[in-house]
Amino acid sequence: MADTKTTTTTTTSTSDRVSTSSNPSGAPGAEQTLDFTTFVLSVSHSALMHLGVAPHPETGAVVRELPLAKQDIDLLAMLEEKTKGNLTGEEERFLAQVLFDVRMRFVEVSKQS
Repeated sequence: MADTKTTTTTTTSTSDRVSTSSNPSGAPGAEQTLDFTTFVLSVSHSALMHLGVAPHPETGAVVRELPLAKQDIDLLAMLEEKTKGNLTGEEERFLAQVLFDVRMRFVEVSKQS
């Protein structure tokens, strides 16, 4: 008998939270929530990692890859542009602050190279 895996995705009415569950038995602790802030933090951490400011989460290695950092920053900028008018004030301020911070770090690291 083949082992089947069920995946469910649910979105709230504000579309800022996505719950995913890959547990066919429905056991507690199987649900993980991803919200807008977590997504922005994830992309910004990727940028910091590529700037050589933060270590890779699995290897602990610190590697500077400025083109990839720029790509992450551009992704955050695109997200800011495309979500204009669709975010809460808190989300807008958070994204703007994160984007400002990673841009300033990019400038600092670029000057060092």
